[in-house]
Amino acid sequence: MIDQAIIDRTGRILIARKTVLDRFLIDALRKMGVPGVYIREGEEDPDEDIEVAPETLETIAKLKVADRAKVTLSDSVKQRVSQGIQFLYSDTNSSDFTNTASNITHSLMQAISENDAVAMNIDALKVSDEYTFKHSVDVATMAMIIARKSGMSEKDIYQVGVSGLLHDVGKSQIPNEILNKAGKLTEDEFTVMKNHTLFGYKILKEKSDIPTEIVSGVLQHHEKINGRGYPLKLSGKQISPYARVLSVADIYDALVTERPYKKGFSAHDALEMIMAMTEELDVDFMRSFIDTVILYPVDSSVTLSNGERARVVMNTPHYPLRPKVVGLKSGRVFDLANDIKCASIIIE
Repeated sequence: MIDQAIIDRTGRILIARKTVLDRFLIDALRKMGVPGVYIREGEEDPDEDIEVAPETLETIAKLKVADRAKVTLSDSVKQRVSQGIQFLYSDTNSSDFTNTASNITHSLMQAISENDAVAMNIDALKVSDEYTFKHSVDVATMAMIIARKSGMSEKDIYQVGVSGLLHDVGKSQIPNEILNKAGKLTEDEFTVMKNHTLFGYKILKEKSDIPTEIVSGVLQHHEKINGRGYPLKLSGKQISPYARVLSVADIYDALVTERPYKKGFSAHDALEMIMAMTEELDVDFMRSFIDTVILYPVDSSVTLSNGERARVVMNTPHYPLRPKVVGLKSGRVFDLANDIKCASIIIE
């Protein structure tokens, strides 16, 4: 069952929300060039019993503003990227190592450029069930979007992507019993784990065809603006720009991803945690990240703190936590970012 309506450029509804997709409809979506849809599975639709007045539907249609273009990966690209990233982390001494990293990064850059993507939904980027591989692709993609939003050059965007793909390559040298431990690491185990930045640096610095900026990004991606990171305890602008970009993407993806020893935070909560880390993260890159995340896609349904179900009709630039929504029962428009009357209302 899809959780969004498929609408053409004239505003006509081609496939209604809540439609159960069959093979025919899936093939039709592919022919229309629709790269992916939001689905609802395994749970009842909380909006099922809400009678939405025609006037409310008209208001929703009138106010709806399509989301900014999001980066998407086709199934073929996901498969190619997944195979490539597994190769990188399993054979760091391969003569084809750098070429493989370059090919993966170019595939990701092409996905960003094809639809002029300026935003992302990381749930749609999943390429593997293995955490390290998925995490590396997520971080690379998010980092490139952040770099693009920040005005970096194409060369820098590409090199940030390579840094993101390889930022955890040093974990290939960490014992599996520590890397895959289901519980919290002991202090000694965490000390070993922190060495992955140094291991990654040692792996990459021996490769003459990998630029120094990429190697520095991998080495420093756990440094913090306040000097309390590792391994060098650098601070502020001592930390390379690539590492400062990677740090934002790395922390966010780690927060939202479920692991054997922890549940993932919601995208909402993770973003709020990122916004509170002004002493640890580069504020400019943090702002660029905030401006690229879409938490509540247009046409999705949310629950407001006043108890009302509402439909998202527009995301507000700079305020991803506070989109414009329309109450399904009341028909009231809640401009959460700009209407002072909505100041006390949040999305739960």
